[in-house]
Amino acid sequence: MTKKKLYWICQLGGWLIFVLFQCLFAQLNNTLTISVAISQIIQFTFGVIISHLYRGLIIQFGWLRLNTLLQIPLVIISCLLLAILHDYGQFGLESLINIAGNRHFNNVIIASGVLNLAFVYFLWSLIYFLFHFIQNYKKAEIENFKWQASINEIELNKLKSQLNPHFMFNAMNSIRALVDENPLKSKEAITQLSNLLRNTLQMGKNKVITFNEEMKIVNDYLALESVRYEERLKIKMQIQKGSSDFEVPPLMIQTLVENGIKHGISKLTEGGMIEITTRVEKDKLIIIIRNSGQIKENMETDSGFGIKNTLQRLKLLYGNEALLKIANQDSNTVITELIIPKNMINHESNNN
Repeated sequence: MTKKKLYWICQLGGWLIFVLFQCLFAQLNNTLTISVAISQIIQFTFGVIISHLYRGLIIQFGWLRLNTLLQIPLVIISCLLLAILHDYGQFGLESLINIAGNRHFNNVIIASGVLNLAFVYFLWSLIYFLFHFIQNYKKAEIENFKWQASINEIELNKLKSQLNPHFMFNAMNSIRALVDENPLKSKEAITQLSNLLRNTLQMGKNKVITFNEEMKIVNDYLALESVRYEERLKIKMQIQKGSSDFEVPPLMIQTLVENGIKHGISKLTEGGMIEITTRVEKDKLIIIIRNSGQIKENMETDSGFGIKNTLQRLKLLYGNEALLKIANQDSNTVITELIIPKNMINHESNNN
């Protein structure tokens, strides 16, 4: 329903209800006559016309944009003037058709009639201003929501653009370490890196990708790191079948795996194991990453750029529905738990 249609329904309906109550009151007091009924028809007509002109005055002079302290006196004065115009205009028309009676020869009756109409116009004003206040408030809320969504989008894109160079820097360092030591393996590593680049570039415009696509990136990354660490890096995976039904933010699992290798296994002379397991509980995907090593106290939320970035991306995409926890499972193992819900908070598709 359009605002214009709603206005006319309320305008005609409101004045109709008012005059019907007047007629009902007259009927209860046994004073309802043909003249009284005609008088109420005139009152209805004057009410619709004058209040509509009043609305035009409000719009033309921009009263809806004024401060409330200015609106109140303007409305009160306007309602009194409109009531006087209505009352005397109605009396003049009734006099022309000889149904006016003698009510305008009694000052008390005149004052009572004007005050009653002034109250009706004040009630009309209250409803009209309140409706527009609510409309403007809703509009402001929608604009604020759009603005916040836009800010979130910008922030998310900023985080993604920061993440890729960070990942590339670490991957190039891995290859550089192989160039002199083992040229053949360095060539193999470059091939694996090109696969990673191709996949990340193809998925870079997406907020989320399928779990299988993310795991392809993880596998390429682990293959690259296996070339570097050789027998020092052992890999184990247990992926529940239903995991493929979920979508995850690009490079998120890879970032956590990279974190486990960089801050755990790389610091151990004998190397260690990285284990990735998943399970599905209701509408949430639970990803567990275990890696050899230890984290320092209070390092859970401050273990480098990648983890801070991951926390921010989860907050922007899922609100409080997602979870990331990093802790020491025992004296030799760090456990990272990532919980991803089925849908993003904005319920948008994964294509930006």
